[in-house]
Amino acid sequence: MGWAQRQADSLHFIEGVVVRERFVSKDVIPAQTLSGRELQRLSAVSVADALRYFAGVQIKDYGGIGGLKTVNIRSMGSQHVGVFYDGLQLGNTQNGQIDLGRFSLDNMESVSIYNGQRSTILQPAKSFASAAALYMTTRRPDVSATKRDHLKASLKVGSFSTINPSLLWERRLSPSLDLSISSEYLYTSGRYSFSYKKKNGYDTTSIRHNGDVRSLRFEAGLFGRIDEGEWRAKAYLYRSERGYPGAFVREEPGKFKHEDRQWDTDLMAQGSLRKSFGRYTLLLNGKFAYDYLHYLSDPRLDVTTMYVNNHYYQQEAYLSSAHQLALTDSWRLALSSDLQYNTLSADLYAFAYPTRLTALTALASDFTYRGLKAQASLLHTYVHDWTKAKDGQAPEKSEWTPTFILSYKPWSQHELSVRGFYKRIFRMPTFNDLYYTFIGNKYLRPEYTTQYDLGLVYTKPFSRGVLRSLEVQVDGYLNYVDDKIIAMPTSNQFQWTMVNLGHVRIRGIDLALEGGWRLGKLRASTRLTYTYQRAQDLTDPSDTYYGGQIPYIPWHSGSAIVSLAWGGWDLNYSFIYTGERYDASANIRENYTRPWYTSDLSLSRLFTLKKHSLRLTAEVNNLLNQQYEVVRSYPMPGINTKLKIDYTL
Repeated sequence: MGWAQRQADSLHFIEGVVVRERFVSKDVIPAQTLSGRELQRLSAVSVADALRYFAGVQIKDYGGIGGLKTVNIRSMGSQHVGVFYDGLQLGNTQNGQIDLGRFSLDNMESVSIYNGQRSTILQPAKSFASAAALYMTTRRPDVSATKRDHLKASLKVGSFSTINPSLLWERRLSPSLDLSISSEYLYTSGRYSFSYKKKNGYDTTSIRHNGDVRSLRFEAGLFGRIDEGEWRAKAYLYRSERGYPGAFVREEPGKFKHEDRQWDTDLMAQGSLRKSFGRYTLLLNGKFAYDYLHYLSDPRLDVTTMYVNNHYYQQEAYLSSAHQLALTDSWRLALSSDLQYNTLSADLYAFAYPTRLTALTALASDFTYRGLKAQASLLHTYVHDWTKAKDGQAPEKSEWTPTFILSYKPWSQHELSVRGFYKRIFRMPTFNDLYYTFIGNKYLRPEYTTQYDLGLVYTKPFSRGVLRSLEVQVDGYLNYVDDKIIAMPTSNQFQWTMVNLGHVRIRGIDLALEGGWRLGKLRASTRLTYTYQRAQDLTDPSDTYYGGQIPYIPWHSGSAIVSLAWGGWDLNYSFIYTGERYDASANIRENYTRPWYTSDLSLSRLFTLKKHSLRLTAEVNNLLNQQYEVVRSYPMPGINTKLKIDYTL
């Protein structure tokens, strides 16, 4: 055998290429996504900070790093937003609130918002069960056969005595198995000055107290490759101690010093397997979660509250199987089945000790014909509760809810698509809604939402000129929420009172505009969003405030991001605007909340040190020292700075 023949018969292994540019979604309903370098450039600490740049999203922030942060999409309420971490939904059956301030961007690859649901049919049944969805995707190991290890150490220091070190180690264990270990520690005093007014104008300052946070996050993941599939397993641990700064009372500044404390331990283990067998694909998911919460409120330290020293223990076991069959090249069917088991125990007087079994089954199909894409799904939800007290549980629920999605591309030579969807979904009241001592009502009705959406998306690349890419998304929507439940804080952030608004109508427009620019060696990207919403309480026509805007929903809001890159330098400017709104259903002068805006600026430089990289970043947040409140009486930080060092081996 000659040399040429031996060369022809030899095997050549080519390493995979990691593509880091933005991917234009081909889903029936594209998502709003921030990912990769675009996500890391933001002057954002947590996922909650990043979500402020999405159209149609409202973030409730109760003051600084230590304050509770929840997401509300298109004014339907935070409990209607499914929060997914690497494909599996995070749960909190106690109060339905997922604190997004706990999730760091340090190990996050992308953050995406979906209105309605993800437009893939091969997914767990729970992915069909929310009016909107937030997907957080952590990064996969960036290793190969030639580069078996990847190590990244980061340190952030900044205002309010903030120190935030983190470490990421990734290793290729074998040709089919990778390991990732990530850890992070955060400390901040949460003490920042803010201005407030007594009668007319801001005329004095005070210091925000009891906003300190100490938290530790640890994650370990295994990523496996199999023939026509993949699997992953992850363990997650989060521990924290924090103070809740509470509401600031203007009339008697300094009199109330909130001293509420909270300790959390969240432990989660989850796994996923995806495997194809020709036209059939199997997706298996499983999770176990344990959450411990200790809450302390002492009237000897805070005269506005009563003594509370409670411990809560939540457990969740979850299994899901999803099956997809491609009947033809353009028609697929999928069937998903989920089982979820939740328990809650606490040391409260006369506590109900509720247990919940939830079974979900989803049948879905999608069809593609030339420029037409259609998808339909039908979800069945069955919920059964038990309590310690006989006949103390809420009645069982069995509901069928449909979704229909259409997208049409009129011209094959142009990337213009018209899309729309209809979705009907409901959510069960939380354990706190139903069983909280002295407050819960086991006969509380579930919330139902009905959504209509019509929009278009247009994308166009340019091979020459200054403008290199353009994407426009615009959507008009109409939502109805029946038996709407609003959770409002009382004297402290942890205890809530439930208010049923009955019937709410939400009309809105979301606009997102993205562009990529190039001028010589200078590269730029821009992202603009705008939202108009009219969210009205239509419960009782005889009510004096019938038809008023529901609390904390602005009529107008928007954001802008401008990023410049030249050589190893990156400059990023971001702007957020939230318009006027009211903090109660009565749209009167006493409840008026004025508009606010913030500007953030960051500058970074990449250095190469003996094949290793060092990136230095300086940030100035709230550049113009805007004095504002996202929630009334919870002042936000003024101008603050941060320095970040990233070293990669």
